[in-house]
Amino acid sequence: MEKIGKYQVRKKLGEGATSEVYLCHDPFANRDVAIKVVFPDSLTDDENRNLFKKLFVTEASLAGKLAHPHIVQIYDAVVDEGISYVVMEYVDGGTLEPHCNPDALLPVNRIVELIFKCTRALDFANRAGVIHRDIKPANILLHGETDIKISDFGSALITTSMVTQVSGIGSPAYMSPQQIKEHPLTLQTDIYSLGVVMYQLLTGQLPFQASNNFSMMYQITNVEPQPPSSLRPDIPPAVDQIVRRAMQKELEQRYQNWDEFSDDLAAVISSEAAVQKKDAFADSEKFNILRDLPFFTHFSDAELWEVMRVSSWQYCKPGKALMFEGQTGDFFCLLASGEVKVIKQGKLLNILNAGECFGEMAYISRDSGSVRTADVVTLSEARVITIRNEDLDRASDICRHKFDRAFMAILVERLSLSNTRLIGV
Repeated sequence: MEKIGKYQVRKKLGEGATSEVYLCHDPFANRDVAIKVVFPDSLTDDENRNLFKKLFVTEASLAGKLAHPHIVQIYDAVVDEGISYVVMEYVDGGTLEPHCNPDALLPVNRIVELIFKCTRALDFANRAGVIHRDIKPANILLHGETDIKISDFGSALITTSMVTQVSGIGSPAYMSPQQIKEHPLTLQTDIYSLGVVMYQLLTGQLPFQASNNFSMMYQITNVEPQPPSSLRPDIPPAVDQIVRRAMQKELEQRYQNWDEFSDDLAAVISSEAAVQKKDAFADSEKFNILRDLPFFTHFSDAELWEVMRVSSWQYCKPGKALMFEGQTGDFFCLLASGEVKVIKQGKLLNILNAGECFGEMAYISRDSGSVRTADVVTLSEARVITIRNEDLDRASDICRHKFDRAFMAILVERLSLSNTRLIGV
């Protein structure tokens, strides 16, 4: 096969029971894509036609709807008499499956960080009305050194859809008790499945060992798994507790939402970072800091991940000069923690606290050239986020718009404060 529609085929990536995947090139967007081609028999065989058709339509319907840095993007879908396929983002890092092997386990802190990113991606999907229903290592792709992307939403439950959803699908070893019993499903079924994935990544084995699916399903609904630390002694008690709560059989005892799951993971990462260098920032810590800062109130989760991508973070001791009066600047800063003082010609103008920005005129007025009008120096230990103009230019239009909106609100507030002071005088 040399072409699939307008896409030039480069090589075959793999094959499953109902489809095969090719690495292709999109000449119009000038990017590599992965194309899942459905076997014609899957859509014509009388016994399986309706099932496969619904699964294909489910995945195709999500094209352009789950734009998140930790979800594989679906660009396009085509259903023709001769061929049916889905065009997706190509991710070259492979799946998490190799790291479920006892001889290739990842460090505990890295596993916790990867699972944190999964929780944020699945929370995003849930807010869009999507429950994945087939979370497993084969559907989580590695991207670069520290990122993941969740793939294969063919089994997803679209909670906003009026179409009858297919039940009884998924991978038995990762199914929640509710999924096995074919109860109505909520986001908590994905929480359970991700707990199983976390258990397997930590220990190199599934929480339940069974010779057949019936035995597996019995254990999932009736047997308590041994804690991960019993198989890997370096696992902290807090991580044991997270896995245990994610895999609770009763919904009332399981995490109620993705934020609860994320927060516990972030707490583990933060406690680990506390005993390491202060200038080591985990992605989960950055994300939670940004989410709590008033400046980013109107930013979506996906846009916060963009901010992390275009920013640099540093820990500063008291007395660190960050900007100098009279110098030109091509960046602005946000204060994640601590205090800084603003000085002009040796006189104190202002003290800024966590959540405030400074140097933003370098971005707002850069066309006319920006010269700093004051010195900015740290008053205390501080964590400073720096964003260069050229890096922000690479962000999406909507992300840059959110920055413009935040800057405008700050300028209006400062102008109002100045007017109040003048009236007072």
